[in-house]
Amino acid sequence: MAKELQEDTCYVALTHDHLDSTSMIDRVRSPKAGAIVLFAGTTRDNFAGKPVKELQYTSYEPRALQTMLAICKSVLEKHGLTSIAMIHRLGVVPIGEESILITVSSPHRQAAWRAGEEALEECKAKVEVWKKEEFGGEEGGVWRANRDGATGVRIDDEKENEPAAGPHGPILRPGRPGERGHGPVVHLNSTERPVT
Repeated sequence: MAKELQEDTCYVALTHDHLDSTSMIDRVRSPKAGAIVLFAGTTRDNFAGKPVKELQYTSYEPRALQTMLAICKSVLEKHGLTSIAMIHRLGVVPIGEESILITVSSPHRQAAWRAGEEALEECKAKVEVWKKEEFGGEEGGVWRANRDGATGVRIDDEKENEPAAGPHGPILRPGRPGERGHGPVVHLNSTERPVT
């Protein structure tokens, strides 16, 4: 079951279910729109030359939904869109399956293309979603921010190397108290460096 928010012609959701591109296209369909653009982000089988078995996504859901909605409202206004919808999958996302769908409709195609790209980049940069890449073999997994090419923290059996867990997933930047609502306030002494 999806957790969702909607304001006027902006729709956002987080779900553990498979993503349905047809229903997302239908959410932005309008007789005022001459173009609909759909972006589907899928789990690929590798990262930086390493085989990826699956991705796992976690989120601070209440804040993530608010951030997603703010992004959609901003992009809608900036590009004169008819409608915009964004849904992100949480939990395990196997290879080849969608982890995010973004659909936009606008009177003309140029605005739809630009808006779809901008919405994706803003989502990756700002939304409170983290992913763990699970590598095959003995490599283990890596938690990282949901950005292309962002480095992460290797997860193995040694608890000392594992990032601290907040109520909504790993605390990836403990030196930033309360950042994005992802965990408790952490006080560091001058000799400790936060994980980035």
